[in-house]
Amino acid sequence: MINPEMNGYYSNPNNSIYMQAYQQSAAQPYETAYTNNMINPYSEDYMQQEEEWEREGLLDPLWEKQQRKTFTAWCNSHLRKAGTQIEEINDDFRNGLKLMLLLEVISSEQLPKPDRGKMRFHKIANVNKALDFIQSKGVKLVSIGAEEIVDGNLKMTLGMIWTIILRFAIQDISVEEMSAKEGLLLWCQRKTQPYKNVNVQNFNMSFKDGLAFCALIHRHRPDLIDYDKLNKDEPLKNLNLAFDIAEKHLDIPKMLDAEDMVNCIRPDDRSVMTYVSAYYHAAKPDEKSIMTYVSSYYHAFAGAQKAETAANRICKVLKVNQENERLMEEYERLASDLLEWIRRTTPWLENRTTDNTLPGTQKKLSEFRDYRRVHKPPRLEQKAKLETDFNTLQTKLRLSNRPAYMPSEGKLVSDITNAWKGLEFAERGFEEWLLSELMRLERLDHLAKKFKHKCDIHESWANGKEDLLEAQDFKRCKLNDLKALIKKHEAFESDLAAHQDRVEQIAAIAQELNALDYHDSASVNARCERICRNWDLLGSLTSKRRVALEEAERILEHVDSLFLEYAKRAAPYNNWLDGAREDLVDMFIVHSVDEIQGLIGAHEQFKATLPEADKEFNSINALAQEAHHLCQQHGLQLGENPYTTIQPGELQSKWYEVQHLVPHRDQTLQKEMNKQKQNDSLRILFAQKANVVGPWIERQHDQIASVTVNMQGGLEAQLQRLKTMEQSLAQYKPNIDELENINKEIQEAMIFENRHTGYTMETIRVGWEQLGVSLTRNINEVENQILTRDSKGITEEQMNEFRMSFNHFDKSRTRRLEPKEFRSCLISLGYNIRDDKQGDADFQRIMSIVDPNNTGYITFDSFMDFMTRDASDQDTADQIIQSFRVLANNKPFITADILRSELPPDQAQYCIQRMQPYRGPDAVHGALDYTSFSTALYGESDL
Repeated sequence: MINPEMNGYYSNPNNSIYMQAYQQSAAQPYETAYTNNMINPYSEDYMQQEEEWEREGLLDPLWEKQQRKTFTAWCNSHLRKAGTQIEEINDDFRNGLKLMLLLEVISSEQLPKPDRGKMRFHKIANVNKALDFIQSKGVKLVSIGAEEIVDGNLKMTLGMIWTIILRFAIQDISVEEMSAKEGLLLWCQRKTQPYKNVNVQNFNMSFKDGLAFCALIHRHRPDLIDYDKLNKDEPLKNLNLAFDIAEKHLDIPKMLDAEDMVNCIRPDDRSVMTYVSAYYHAAKPDEKSIMTYVSSYYHAFAGAQKAETAANRICKVLKVNQENERLMEEYERLASDLLEWIRRTTPWLENRTTDNTLPGTQKKLSEFRDYRRVHKPPRLEQKAKLETDFNTLQTKLRLSNRPAYMPSEGKLVSDITNAWKGLEFAERGFEEWLLSELMRLERLDHLAKKFKHKCDIHESWANGKEDLLEAQDFKRCKLNDLKALIKKHEAFESDLAAHQDRVEQIAAIAQELNALDYHDSASVNARCERICRNWDLLGSLTSKRRVALEEAERILEHVDSLFLEYAKRAAPYNNWLDGAREDLVDMFIVHSVDEIQGLIGAHEQFKATLPEADKEFNSINALAQEAHHLCQQHGLQLGENPYTTIQPGELQSKWYEVQHLVPHRDQTLQKEMNKQKQNDSLRILFAQKANVVGPWIERQHDQIASVTVNMQGGLEAQLQRLKTMEQSLAQYKPNIDELENINKEIQEAMIFENRHTGYTMETIRVGWEQLGVSLTRNINEVENQILTRDSKGITEEQMNEFRMSFNHFDKSRTRRLEPKEFRSCLISLGYNIRDDKQGDADFQRIMSIVDPNNTGYITFDSFMDFMTRDASDQDTADQIIQSFRVLANNKPFITADILRSELPPDQAQYCIQRMQPYRGPDAVHGALDYTSFSTALYGESDL
């Protein structure tokens, strides 16, 4: 109750200790706040924590404005009972006086006497008293203390008021043992379910147009509002109408602002929840739902002859039995065929080996594409048909009061599903593995050619070098000739060092070929080892020859400067020419326009160096020409250059060859550029098509869920919509085929990535297959529901009530309930299942009915069969026995002649083949036992 002393003080401003303390605190300067314990608005004792206040510093300004208005109005609706109100929510609670008064009003309990005084510690003490009271109600305090409230922290003040609203205004709302928020949402959904243009899914966007508020008012007070005249396109008018009527006739204060609701992109959940909770409490006295269960019974046609009635009954039962046996045989045949195909196909998919050649791997990829496009789709349809036939058979057996059908060992639907999962597990990653294997083999082929090319160049260069280094010609030379040999050897050493990089490249390529498991790695290793041994030998021989030449160098005095200069400049230039020729004919592999563009850029940089190279060539050639001119001028015999083996003609030939290779390289790079552009066009073409097909498939999945989960229209309307979607699916198939053809071109072009789309052919295929399976399964389920409804004689409203309850507890949308969910569903439908041992025993009895095979879950068909089990007049074994007795003129046996005269030929023959001879004392020749035959019809399903 309200503290009398506190209420008295507010009545007389001169005496109110709250008012005096509040006035004193108004002049008190703010002090620095520090972090204490924050109020946790979602105590574990009464509700589950949400995520909003984990983002307290990110509160949207529009939401802050809405919460400020709503929470202020809510507080004033209670403070008016004490003769006061607040203006600014973050200022008027700072001294704690009105906060304590608010808690006393809404809790009807008395708080401790507030502190008198204007000092900051008086305010903190009063706020702490309020927070202690909140904590005493089972609310935990985390991360904020009284200092934040005293300092006027708006976000923390709003959080504290929201905690009070949750505890004292929303906590007591309970619908089907749900949490407060879920219970309030379910209450709104149930109350507004019959109204058009109202679909309450949350507490923000669902209330933005005002129709949900108007529907809640009309549901409980239809005399206050004409809902049919409301327009969804006039949200401002709808909101103002609802707010005004609620305030005038239901005593619900106007906590929300219509303009803010309309202009806000996403209204604040907390403001809407606070306001709707007021609707809940205002309408609670009238909240009673009368559920009408209408049962209709089929009555037998009267006036027909007894024999005709009995014969019709027998024909009906036998026809059902014959159809059931046919379905069983068809199921066994399809199951055996599908399992055999899976058994043959799975080992092929599990085999992840190739012949380690590019053509062989490409052939295997082609076979896999045929499997996915030609062989697997019919088998997937066969699997779906198996499941559909099995469900239809079980439904017919239940409706005809027959025991459930148990397939042969190893042919259960679960066995087929597990075998199919094994097939898809083996298939998963098979295509990616093949493509990666193609990339690896293509890389190996490129490396092998590059290795051979570099080895040919090196061996050509190294040919004869060993004999040259082992020669003893320097011992027979004159001094000048010996000097020339020394210089020649120095040039050779420079040449040898220049070839070091090529030898290292050869070794690196051989190592990579071994790492990638190249099929002819033995010959590669042998050649690499031979080159390395030769290289080591050349290095050793070079060192030995240099030692010998240096021993004789002291006798060398004359140097031909022109030849020496020529040799020095010709050797690196010759090496540059060799490198340039090698680079210009070097092979490359790229996968994008950017990569080939990089090679073209590097080539352009190389071409920019050609003028300088031409200048160097002319300069070197001028040295040789000058030496020749000097010899002719002085009548000297021109011998070979003693310092190098590189002749001017050789340099000229290599230089002309380089100039010829440059435009050829341009053509090669440009050809590759065109190829990459064409590949990019294929990527874009695939992306454009995939970005249309992928969202279309996703929308079809959403439409199927909308039809079956939201229960739009009757069962026949749902079936028609699903069949229309099935036709649309067949009409859309050419788009998938077109995408497959584009994907084939992409794979044949060796394109392994596509940055223009997030869809791959694999994701499109899986989505398409799942869409077909889901559509077939849902059509079969609706057909079975129609069959159940018609057979059981229940109304469309009852079916919708059962489906709504089932869907509500089927949180994962798997069309099945766990035992715990099924128990909650039964309680919500009015079953009295107590929370004790007797209740557990009752529930286990129900479980043995709806789950006879102990699968651990309850399907929708089992649930519907249980809920409608007493709604129809079904045939029994005793009724069939009585019908046979009528045909037999009350005799305990019947003859084949009577059966042929009273029943159709095929069904008469069916009975004659299966009836046992009658063994009674009054038996006649050819007497048949119809009693054991009728009993067997309702015994084992394989009669």
